Amino acid sequence: MSQKLLYLMRASRLNYLLLLLILPFLNSYAQTPSSYKNGMVVTAHPVASQVGIDILKKGGNAVDAAIAVQFALAVVYPNAGNIGGGGFMVYRSSKNEVSTLDFRETAPGKATKDMYLDESGNPIERLSLDGQLSVGTPGTVDGMVRAHQKYAKLTWKELLQPAIDLARKGFSITAMQAEELNSRKEIFQRFNPLGTALIKKKDEWKEGDILQQKELARTLSLIKERGRAGFYEGRTAHLLLEEMKRGNGIISYQDLKNYQAKWRKPIVGNYRGYEVISMPPSSSGGIALISLLKAVEPYPLKRWGFQRDSTIQLIVEAERRVYADRAEHLGDADFYKVPLRGLLEPTYLLNRMKDINFNKATPSSEVKAGKPNIYESEQTTHFSIVDKEGNAVAITTTLNNSYGSQVVVKGAGFLLNDEMDDFSIKPGVPNLYGLLGGTANAIEPGKRMLSAMSPTIVTKNNNLFMVLGTPGGSTIITSVLQTILNVVDFQMEIQQAVDAPRFHHQWMPDEIFVEEKAIDNSVRSNLENKGYKITPRSSIGRVDAILVNQDGSLIGGADVRGDDKAIGY
Repeated sequence: MSQKLLYLMRASRLNYLLLLLILPFLNSYAQTPSSYKNGMVVTAHPVASQVGIDILKKGGNAVDAAIAVQFALAVVYPNAGNIGGGGFMVYRSSKNEVSTLDFRETAPGKATKDMYLDESGNPIERLSLDGQLSVGTPGTVDGMVRAHQKYAKLTWKELLQPAIDLARKGFSITAMQAEELNSRKEIFQRFNPLGTALIKKKDEWKEGDILQQKELARTLSLIKERGRAGFYEGRTAHLLLEEMKRGNGIISYQDLKNYQAKWRKPIVGNYRGYEVISMPPSSSGGIALISLLKAVEPYPLKRWGFQRDSTIQLIVEAERRVYADRAEHLGDADFYKVPLRGLLEPTYLLNRMKDINFNKATPSSEVKAGKPNIYESEQTTHFSIVDKEGNAVAITTTLNNSYGSQVVVKGAGFLLNDEMDDFSIKPGVPNLYGLLGGTANAIEPGKRMLSAMSPTIVTKNNNLFMVLGTPGGSTIITSVLQTILNVVDFQMEIQQAVDAPRFHHQWMPDEIFVEEKAIDNSVRSNLENKGYKITPRSSIGRVDAILVNQDGSLIGGADVRGDDKAIGY
């Protein structure tokens, strides 16, 4: 407090009383920069967030900003932002119209069920993770083109130009990025013997260094001028196919030409009066998220408290059962008859939870996939956007592993995904994230590999309430779940909900993975006495979220686990 105010307080009781009266208003005024009326963008990188806000200020809507951010992230966040990968978009208009776009990668035409197994039928180590053979046909560019055609206001060229400028002129890397790039130098050199802009030849990267990507700038310029054809045809396609030949890749020109992103019907469910809108297959996110919410809804989480014994047990036991169902029943719905209605049927979920014993853990070996009876036809990044009209976009996009296959297309400057590892390469064999799968997620040409990505929009009484999502492989679903519970059940502010320590269980392996500050020691001890195995691990997820206040103002939650940034105006 200033000396002047102290003097006034001492000099006059009247002034002192007046000060007491106006302090709440001063405090309210001091807090207003955290909430915004006209729009908000939350992404994994400050530069990408600024690109999105600039597009909104220019008159673009949430989809315009999302497209610009997607391409900007391909430049400034190369470990997950991409044009060589894929993802999912959930959209809700200000008029409560909803849709989802699946621009997940697909298996190349030459892909086979046993392509990552040796002659004895055993998985060949890292063959589905590193190098050209791990690459699925990219979907990002086609997805952004289709989103632009359906919803955008600004021209395609306007939305590409920021990313082109960033690639050509360069941008200052963060301390976290410098550390990541330096740690990957050896593997980048191994898979990119002809060189890449991501390798600093003479010394190591430092915070504030400028990363220029001129080859990527040229590719983005072709996409700007030619749209879809700038990536799936012509020079870019030629360079991608040449990269396939340099390794053992199998993507063909026909694969590129045939790729199509797909508009799909959202998965929609209700939780304590809130409507939850998320992705259908080929993402498992929507079904698993809503299954988990409905499984815990009958229980008094608020009364039990945040990360108390019963709360954690309930969530873990629900996760154990839902992830068992995920392994058995979920895959690309274009290839496999997913029992969608059966998995979400309330009676089915109640029956799955009825054998929970709060006195002891249920071993995962005793939990099998259920039998729903109604049929009908870790590195990723997420960003959330709301514009001044109230249109909302949640996009989760990925290369799969951090920096994908580690392969940068020579001459084109973009990283390729390693999404083929998200297929079940053999029943009972876990993928990179320890997830199991079977026939539903077996490799087939043209098929989309199952994902855990869960871009999600939450509404209440037909009003926008929250937009969120996260990276994190198998932990994506549980990170989104806990963030929603933190807000709805434990009444946390959005930033507190995003930053709160998290835990995760996925059926197999039978362990509760916990962040350093998650679950206090006494609760951990109680859980271990009941038979739960607690395994410490590094950070779980990087949730980027937007909460809408009752007055319509927007508050961002950018995860402190990364360089994430919320910017509004």
